[in-house]
Amino acid sequence: MRDMGLFQLMMKKKELIPMVAFVSCAGFAALYSCWHALRKPEVVFNKTGNPEPWQNVDPTKPQKLLTINQEWKAIEELEKVRSVTK
Repeated sequence: MRDMGLFQLMMKKKELIPMVAFVSCAGFAALYSCWHALRKPEVVFNKTGNPEPWQNVDPTKPQKLLTINQEWKAIEELEKVRSVTK
Protein backbone atom coordinates (compact mmCIF):
# COMPACT_ATOMS: atom_id res chain seq x y z
CA MET A 1 0.00 0.00 0.00
CA ARG A 2 1.47 3.32 -1.10
CA ASP A 3 1.34 6.38 1.14
CA MET A 4 -0.87 9.10 -0.30
CA GLY A 5 -0.38 12.76 0.41
CA LEU A 6 -3.19 14.89 1.77
CA PHE A 7 -3.84 16.53 -1.59
CA GLN A 8 -4.01 13.19 -3.41
CA LEU A 9 -6.31 11.78 -0.73
CA MET A 10 -8.64 14.78 -1.04
CA MET A 11 -8.75 14.40 -4.82
CA LYS A 12 -9.62 10.74 -4.42
CA LYS A 13 -12.23 11.31 -1.69
CA LYS A 14 -13.97 14.62 -2.43
CA GLU A 15 -16.03 14.51 0.79
CA LEU A 16 -12.85 15.32 2.78
CA ILE A 17 -12.45 18.79 1.20
CA PRO A 18 -15.03 20.61 3.42
CA MET A 19 -13.76 18.84 6.53
CA VAL A 20 -10.15 19.85 5.84
CA ALA A 21 -11.28 23.42 5.12
CA PHE A 22 -13.25 23.70 8.38
CA VAL A 23 -10.48 22.12 10.47
CA SER A 24 -7.91 24.44 8.86
CA CYS A 25 -10.04 27.51 9.58
CA ALA A 26 -10.62 26.41 13.17
CA GLY A 27 -6.90 25.81 13.67
CA PHE A 28 -6.05 29.22 12.24
CA ALA A 29 -8.65 30.89 14.49
CA ALA A 30 -7.27 29.10 17.55
CA LEU A 31 -3.69 30.10 16.75
CA TYR A 32 -4.71 33.70 16.07
CA SER A 33 -6.62 33.84 19.36
CA CYS A 34 -3.60 32.53 21.28
CA TRP A 35 -1.29 34.99 19.53
CA HIS A 36 -3.66 37.87 20.25
CA ALA A 37 -4.02 36.87 23.90
CA LEU A 38 -0.27 36.65 24.46
CA ARG A 39 0.96 39.62 22.41
CA LYS A 40 -1.63 42.39 22.60
CA PRO A 41 -1.71 44.81 25.55
CA GLU A 42 -5.50 45.05 25.79
CA VAL A 43 -5.79 41.38 26.84
CA VAL A 44 -5.11 40.99 30.57
CA PHE A 45 -4.95 37.76 32.55
CA ASN A 46 -3.51 39.17 35.81
CA LYS A 47 -6.21 41.51 37.09
CA THR A 48 -4.82 41.78 40.63
CA GLY A 49 -1.38 43.12 39.72
CA ASN A 50 -2.43 46.24 37.81
CA PRO A 51 -6.11 47.28 37.87
CA GLU A 52 -5.66 49.70 34.93
CA PRO A 53 -3.19 48.09 32.49
CA TRP A 54 -4.46 50.18 29.57
CA GLN A 55 -2.71 53.16 31.16
CA ASN A 56 0.63 51.56 30.26
CA VAL A 57 -0.07 51.42 26.51
CA ASP A 58 2.33 53.58 24.49
CA PRO A 59 0.23 56.11 22.54
CA THR A 60 2.92 56.55 19.91
CA LYS A 61 2.93 52.85 18.99
CA PRO A 62 0.05 51.84 16.68
CA GLN A 63 -2.10 49.07 18.16
CA LYS A 64 -4.03 48.21 15.00
CA LEU A 65 -3.01 46.30 11.90
CA LEU A 66 -3.62 49.42 9.82
CA THR A 67 -3.51 52.91 11.28
CA ILE A 68 -4.10 55.95 9.09
CA ASN A 69 -3.18 59.40 10.43
CA GLN A 70 -3.16 58.45 14.10
CA GLU A 71 -2.63 61.46 16.29
CA TRP A 72 -2.86 61.16 20.06
CA LYS A 73 -3.61 64.04 22.35
CA ALA A 74 -4.88 64.08 25.91
CA ILE A 75 -8.55 64.82 26.55
CA GLU A 76 -8.80 67.58 29.10
CA GLU A 77 -11.94 66.27 30.81
CA LEU A 78 -10.45 62.84 31.31
CA GLU A 79 -7.22 64.28 32.69
CA LYS A 80 -9.23 66.32 35.21
CA VAL A 81 -11.21 63.28 36.31
CA ARG A 82 -8.03 61.20 36.56
CA SER A 83 -6.32 63.83 38.72
CA VAL A 84 -9.34 64.10 41.03
CA THR A 85 -9.77 60.35 41.51
CA LYS A 86 -6.10 59.60 42.32
